[in-house]
Amino acid sequence: MRKILLMAALLGFTWACSNNSSSSAGPATSSSSDESAKASTAAGSTNYDSVKGAGKFTHVELNEKLDDKMIASGKSIYELKCSACHKLTAEKLVGPGWLGVTDRHKPEWIMNFATNTDEMIDKDPKAQAMLQVCMVRMPNQHLSDEDARSILEYMRKNDHSK
Repeated sequence: MRKILLMAALLGFTWACSNNSSSSAGPATSSSSDESAKASTAAGSTNYDSVKGAGKFTHVELNEKLDDKMIASGKSIYELKCSACHKLTAEKLVGPGWLGVTDRHKPEWIMNFATNTDEMIDKDPKAQAMLQVCMVRMPNQHLSDEDARSILEYMRKNDHSK
């Protein structure tokens, strides 16, 4: 038992010391390399569509009448995966509030962001601006295309149910 505790303490001490030395010299180097990588990505991506975003969704067909089954599915997905960080109002929680999102963004942009979050944050100026406000990257929720479409329908209902 004493050997295990000693090994754990030694491992913890080694880990703590290695993080301190890398954090004093590392961030300046890594942040400048991150910035240059983002700059080269932004400069090199001439085919990026800032209206539709980055991802597989290039055309999303919306019906004028909302689909109640998709809304119910979107609501349950929201409650399970989204409500911890997003409110249905304009109020920011961890992430931005959802009120008005379908008025601010095209359906393709919303679905691409929901299913391809990391690339969108790396490439899209609006997503980068949201990151500056929220200070937290949205984690990948592993949404299917159907899940993303249901969430979009739920967002549409939230925005236009007044």
